Amino acid sequence: MERVSEREREFRFGDSGPKYLFRGPRIEWGILILKPGGSLGGHYHKEVEETFYFLEGKAKLLIDGAEYLAGEGEAFRLEPGEKHDILNGSNFPLRAIFIKCPYKPEDKISL
Repeated sequence: MERVSEREREFRFGDSGPKYLFRGPRIEWGILILKPGGSLGGHYHKEVEETFYFLEGKAKLLIDGAEYLAGEGEAFRLEPGEKHDILNGSNFPLRAIFIKCPYKPEDKISL
């Protein structure tokens, strides 16, 4: 059993970006906050699938050149190899949960 508090972890960019709550041994997952105008950064994974569940705000997902709008309560699961980015084009913060499986932190390929 492993227990963590979100307050004990830090966002990658100080007050935004990904915040990993669990990293391994089989999955990694956490919270994503994007400020207005922010983006996750285009990337893909060779072997890892990634799921995003949107808690607050509105997002624009770019997946393999196609554009999708996402809002609260929607989820997207991406297969390995699917190039993706998340953009916050709204005036409000975007908050989502991300889950990646299997745990392979070296698997990310930035675009």
